Amino acid sequence: VSKQMLEQVLRELQPLCTAEQQFIEKFFQPSQDPADLQVPEVSVRPMFSPGQCPSPFHYLLFLLLFLRLEEPTTRLLSEIFSCLEPELRGFLDVCNKVHPFGCLQVLVTLNDSVFEMWGSSSALPSSFLNAVLGNMLLLAKSSFNKYIGTLCKEIEEAKMPSKMKGGILPSVSRFEEFVDFSEEVFRTARRRGELDKAHLRLAGSVFNSINSLSSANLKVNTDMVMMENFHHIHCFLCQKKIHCLEGKKREAKQMYSEHMEKYVIKYLGQPLEKLNHFFEGVKARVAQGVKEEEVSFQLAYSKQELRKVIEKYPGKEVKRALETLYRKIHKYLSPEENLLPVVWHAMEQEFIRQYQEFEDLIQRCYAGSGIAMDFTTEDLLSYFNSITLSH
Repeated sequence: VSKQMLEQVLRELQPLCTAEQQFIEKFFQPSQDPADLQVPEVSVRPMFSPGQCPSPFHYLLFLLLFLRLEEPTTRLLSEIFSCLEPELRGFLDVCNKVHPFGCLQVLVTLNDSVFEMWGSSSALPSSFLNAVLGNMLLLAKSSFNKYIGTLCKEIEEAKMPSKMKGGILPSVSRFEEFVDFSEEVFRTARRRGELDKAHLRLAGSVFNSINSLSSANLKVNTDMVMMENFHHIHCFLCQKKIHCLEGKKREAKQMYSEHMEKYVIKYLGQPLEKLNHFFEGVKARVAQGVKEEEVSFQLAYSKQELRKVIEKYPGKEVKRALETLYRKIHKYLSPEENLLPVVWHAMEQEFIRQYQEFEDLIQRCYAGSGIAMDFTTEDLLSYFNSITLSH
């Protein structure tokens, strides 16, 4: 509504100011030398009889006659329309407050109006109204930039909900709300330079907000929340196809991939925790210079110790542990992001990679011992597949 009112005000102002400017330039010819001016003869007889109240027309005529003829057109119009700029400032202030994103509508409406006026053949090149609207446009840009600065600060300084369980963060939702609304408002705009700058500033603030997440405020894994939110932003930006945010879209995809990898690796340590711990120790000894064939002579990494660890992970127990892990991931991942199949597949790939690494270490450091894990790669694929199908 405020947008339509502002457009109507601007439409009605242009013919009024243009007509007044044309009259002044034709009647007073202020651009000429005062000595050359042809001033129409005006009778000095009284315009109204004694006691008669002057009409508005008489007031206007007196004003025109007593104006200094050498003043430029703009000065004359400024005198006549002295209240125009203050009134417009007040009106724009009201429009900004009507809607949370009102400053966007004001900026687009003024921008389009000024460019339409400059491109119109009927508009005078040095129009007084152009100057006034130019000032209003600067004011609108200032209000818009101030609002964006405030919004960026609110996003970066927003406190996380107490013991947040995950899902899409309020700062991400607010960023998307702004982008949706602004893209609709600017859909037919002649220029969008200010909006592109705002998008980049806000995207930077949202990324900072996600990256500053503290595990102290989360009931779930921090990497999981960061993974989901960067994935959400990436999908949103793919849908919007905003040119200035292409770099942020690629960055969001990279961050989403990095945090999914961290999330997967951290959670995969749980089903085979003791095996992981044992083989980390084996790799550390080799890195310290112990020959691979001599690792088994280390007391903590002997063949007997390896057998003890492997016995704790029969195939049935591994499958049960994976089922527990699947339920836990399913419980905390946001259903709207639909990341469960992606994460589960990534876990399957990482689990098999770890298994093959363990097999390789056994072959290299415990060659000829006959020691092997209770399950094979084919068994693992079967476990993951059956868990997926049963849910």
